[in-house]
Amino acid sequence: MLFDYKIFYLLSLILYIVAFNITVFKVSRQSARTNIKIFAEPKYHGYLVVLFSLVSSVAAVVLFKAIPILAGYSSLKVFFGSSCLAFILGIYYANPKMKAREKFERINKALFQAMCNMTILLTLIIIFVIFVNSWHFFSEIPLHKFLFGTYWNPQAAELSGSKEDSFGILPVLSGTLLITLIALLVAFPFGLTAAIYISEFASTRFRVIAKSLMELLAGIPTVVYGYFAAIFIGPWVRNLGEKMGLDVGSESALAAGIVMGIMIMPYIMTLTDDVISSVPKSLKDAALALGLTRSETVINIVLPVAMPGIFASVLLAVSRAIGETMIVAMAAGLSANMTLNPLKSVTTITVQIVRLLSSDQEFGSVTTSSAFALALTLFVLTFLLNVCSSMIVNKYKNNL
Repeated sequence: MLFDYKIFYLLSLILYIVAFNITVFKVSRQSARTNIKIFAEPKYHGYLVVLFSLVSSVAAVVLFKAIPILAGYSSLKVFFGSSCLAFILGIYYANPKMKAREKFERINKALFQAMCNMTILLTLIIIFVIFVNSWHFFSEIPLHKFLFGTYWNPQAAELSGSKEDSFGILPVLSGTLLITLIALLVAFPFGLTAAIYISEFASTRFRVIAKSLMELLAGIPTVVYGYFAAIFIGPWVRNLGEKMGLDVGSESALAAGIVMGIMIMPYIMTLTDDVISSVPKSLKDAALALGLTRSETVINIVLPVAMPGIFASVLLAVSRAIGETMIVAMAAGLSANMTLNPLKSVTTITVQIVRLLSSDQEFGSVTTSSAFALALTLFVLTFLLNVCSSMIVNKYKNNL
């Protein structure tokens, strides 16, 4: 069917809302422009009436849909009627003597606080869901078996009959840390030196071009990075290893780590560049006036002052690397091998979470619940990483 009346109905409703509220704003603003001394600019009266109209109309539609007796009425009629009523009441209350600006500011503050509370509430809900489902997992699998086990194969747990020995997280955790470490070793030196050059030595034209290209690199989808790792970097690492007499698999932690380092490099470079650029120019000029060279100024003055921000950029990059899935799945493999050899195939926590939640197991089974146990581990790991980073940054600030 080429014409969908539901889409037409939705577009008509949106156009009506926009046109109606523009009219409401102009009429209410004009009604406040009188010769009487007013307590606020006329635009604030218009803002209040528009807000009153929108809230009342949406509340009326929700109410009519929630009550079964009233659910048969058309939403458009309900919205139109409530909008007209709200408009009349809004014009009545938007008199010139009203302190509309103060009321508008109080409403804005309430809205901002509500959005903040909603964010906190959503975070608590996510944590609650993870904890509840993890509790179901740990009620069947002992905690010490999960934390110190060296074998991970949830898919075979139901068939083997030995569930407790199939959920050891150490192989998955070691693969996560190994790939993250390789990515950080690739991204940090190149990202930091590139940020220093762009901030302190490069011309303005080169700086604009380089930052644009790096930001473009940050916008590439991760599946493209994964394809690049599987098609180019993986075979290149394997061929290089064979020339050196090393046994390199078709999928390896080194290939995934290199590409992941390329992926997080723009984060480190861009944030570090912003931090270095925010260092007061007076400090640099004073160092140069005392006889220091440009390189000595960067090493002895700029970097120590910018170090807290550099730590923050590294933390963001590490968090991004820990949460990556596609690159690992396409370049490092799915097998959970407990090894620190970067030439072997490994897996990560996020890859196993996706694999478990997309399997054919029942949602309430211990195999599916193990994904939430992995998510809880990832949450604790990220939380500890943030705490350690904050301690390091605060200690460094106190020593400056």
